[in-house]
Amino acid sequence: MIIKIDTSLVKKNKNENKLNTKDNKFAQLMHLYSLAMRTIEEKVDAINRDYKEIYEKDLINHIVCRIKTPESIIKKMMRKNYELTYQNLIENINDIAGVRIICPFKVNVFEVVDIIREFEDCRIIREKDYITNPKKTGYSSYHIIIEVPVELDETRLYAKVEIQIRTLAMDFWATLEHEIKYKSKGGISAKISRDLVLYAKIINKIDNKFMRIHNKKYKRKMELSE
Repeated sequence: MIIKIDTSLVKKNKNENKLNTKDNKFAQLMHLYSLAMRTIEEKVDAINRDYKEIYEKDLINHIVCRIKTPESIIKKMMRKNYELTYQNLIENINDIAGVRIICPFKVNVFEVVDIIREFEDCRIIREKDYITNPKKTGYSSYHIIIEVPVELDETRLYAKVEIQIRTLAMDFWATLEHEIKYKSKGGISAKISRDLVLYAKIINKIDNKFMRIHNKKYKRKMELSE
């Protein structure tokens, strides 16, 4: 029987609750997160198809999904000083299942956020707006932690999915920043960190300019169609 994503149902026996990435319980748990992730992906795909049919333009450019590797899960739990148990994994690690939604423009990001808030069968746990208030590093994105229902053996279980919504320009910066900052064995200098923040601000200005051009073009199109 698959472990349920509800900490009240996690066995309290210390040996049984101890996290083991090699056992069947862990594999079943990852499968449950994967089902939740695919549920969100399917919902978002359907929204984009409907939006394109109605407005004749894309709300979403593309979607990227991933399940955190066992090594990354353990590393994050150790970094945060969590005891390696299933209960801590379920309660405290919110990004095991991740869905990244890449939109053409900022306005699309907030349209997607509003739509996700209306998902009737899901429960939003937390939202963080790093677009209105970027991180000090320059990072911009909109994050939502959401509980997604999964039906298994006539039982409804909930698994958390982290949704990141950003523009193409934000994703461009975030992808390169991650490559430079987190995959550099020797770390980076303070100057490079400052440069990355500067480039984030420049890209944000370009992002805004493209959105204004798009809005003018779309407004003109609507006027001509009337």
